Amino acid sequence: MSWGTELWDQFDNLEKHTQWGIDILEKYIKFVKERTEIELSYAKQLRNLSKKYQPKKNSKEEEEYKYTACKAFLSTLNEMNDYAGQHEVISENMTSQITVDLMRYVQELKQERKSNFHDGRKAQQHIETCWKQLESSKRRFERDCKEADRAQQYFEKMDADINVTKADVEKARQQAQLRHQLAEDSKADYSSILQRFNQEQWEYYHTHIPTIFQKIQEMEERRIVRIGESMKTYAEVDRQVIPIIGKCLDGIVKAAESIDQKNDSQLVVEAYKSGFEPPGDIEFEDYTQPMKRTVSENSLSSSKEGKAELKFGGKSRGKLWPFIKKNKLMSLLTSPHQPPPPPPASASPSAVPNGPQSPKQQKEPLSHRFNEFMTSKPKIHCFRSLKRGLSLKLGATPEDFSNLPPEQRRKKLQQKVDDLNKEIQKEMDQRDAITKMKDVYLKNPQMGDPASLDHKLAEATQNIEKLRLETQKFEAWLAEVEGRLPARSEQARRQSGMYDGQTHPTVTNCAQDRESPDGSYTEEQSQESELKVLATDFDDEFDDEEPLPAIGTCKALYTFEGQNEGTISVVEGETLSVIEEDKGDGWTRIRRSEDEEGYVPTSYVEVYLDKNAKGAKTYI
Repeated sequence: MSWGTELWDQFDNLEKHTQWGIDILEKYIKFVKERTEIELSYAKQLRNLSKKYQPKKNSKEEEEYKYTACKAFLSTLNEMNDYAGQHEVISENMTSQITVDLMRYVQELKQERKSNFHDGRKAQQHIETCWKQLESSKRRFERDCKEADRAQQYFEKMDADINVTKADVEKARQQAQLRHQLAEDSKADYSSILQRFNQEQWEYYHTHIPTIFQKIQEMEERRIVRIGESMKTYAEVDRQVIPIIGKCLDGIVKAAESIDQKNDSQLVVEAYKSGFEPPGDIEFEDYTQPMKRTVSENSLSSSKEGKAELKFGGKSRGKLWPFIKKNKLMSLLTSPHQPPPPPPASASPSAVPNGPQSPKQQKEPLSHRFNEFMTSKPKIHCFRSLKRGLSLKLGATPEDFSNLPPEQRRKKLQQKVDDLNKEIQKEMDQRDAITKMKDVYLKNPQMGDPASLDHKLAEATQNIEKLRLETQKFEAWLAEVEGRLPARSEQARRQSGMYDGQTHPTVTNCAQDRESPDGSYTEEQSQESELKVLATDFDDEFDDEEPLPAIGTCKALYTFEGQNEGTISVVEGETLSVIEEDKGDGWTRIRRSEDEEGYVPTSYVEVYLDKNAKGAKTYI
């Protein structure tokens, strides 16, 4: 089967058919291109979907992903991200292996088709030219024959007429012979052109056209084979990613199978366990007996004012007050809450009339401060959380995490210790690197000055020492908590600062003091009776406490008139003891004598801290 023999006369139809084949190929290319765009769009949407549900860094959501169900969901998101990557691979492979290849092939196909049909038209024009020559010679031969015939008839007519001269007859004879010769020449020319045309026509229909049509047929068949191969490649591109997609799906299944409900339940326990013991039995209150009103040894009230009264019963006695040092508690209640005044601008502060002014604050009796502070929140564990409550009220966060329940506090402290150990290791590695570099400089002075590294080495050493002190502080708190968790005795509570702050405390009528398992505190109010709380009891509770040790000394740079409650007046040049350094609020706590202490603006004194003193920080 050959188009050259079967379709020798269908030149125009073959031209239309081959153009249609190219259009089909271009349509398939467009289809594949749109498929790649869909794959890219789908992959982009999958990635955006995975990114949308990824946990945000340093957020509460990130902490939730410690549960196995959340980890499985995170694994699913990651697998979906890989799944989207495979669709991107499909798009890339289809573009490189099909779209680009076919577009190049289409251009080659168009060029080849144009060349073949150009050759066909050229052969067609040649045979048409030969045909025109044949027709022209044929018409000339016919015309010459007719003219020769007419000349012969004229000669014969002149020869039969007796009135015509001999010369005219001879002339007619010569004319007839000439026409006859022209007819013979036309006949020979016509015969030659006819033979040549027949030869050209035979070659046209049996050689040129079959050859050209065969090339067109092969071109068309290659196009058909090529589009078939592209369709196979189209399927293979999809098939190649199926194993990887299967692995992604297997990963999702594996993540789902890794979900452990028991482990998640244990994580919930670890996350929210307070470490408190369940409340004990409630004692029976016999209302048939006359109510005996007693005053708690640890209650706080002013017997002189006779206003605050609390009721305590049985086991709740002795649990009500924070076991912190009196001077610490008093300093918190009496420390200034306004920013310190700036130092004087003049060289001699004493020359300024009246000196710098401290923050104005209306003085109130201590009992009024307690009453206002203790009635600011509806929930209270009496005064156990007084210090922390006040610090939270001022916006400060306890450094020892004492605002958390025991178990949660232990976890936070352990995490802090681990972080500090990592920082220490990092600083030690840095110090070792500097030491090695210094050794290299010592051996090869041309590489650098060893003395230039002494500052960095000293700085790294100071950082390590500072971090170690910080670590020891947190390890002490951690040991304190871990030692307390098994047995939470009353004596252990007195020796620990764990309950220095839980929530903002308030004082209400406490009938019974209980600790609930969730870490909150519940109190029952008695509407029938109240117990008087004496401020003298509170004072007696802390009378035996030792004063805070001095952590350094300071020298007054300017004269300061302490007019607010909690402040102390100093004179320029006076030397005093520092018992509490600046916590960032601009005030430093100092002591003049055993019974005279208070706050002064940090900018008014020059502090010299004792590095060996407990609680002193080392500044680099």
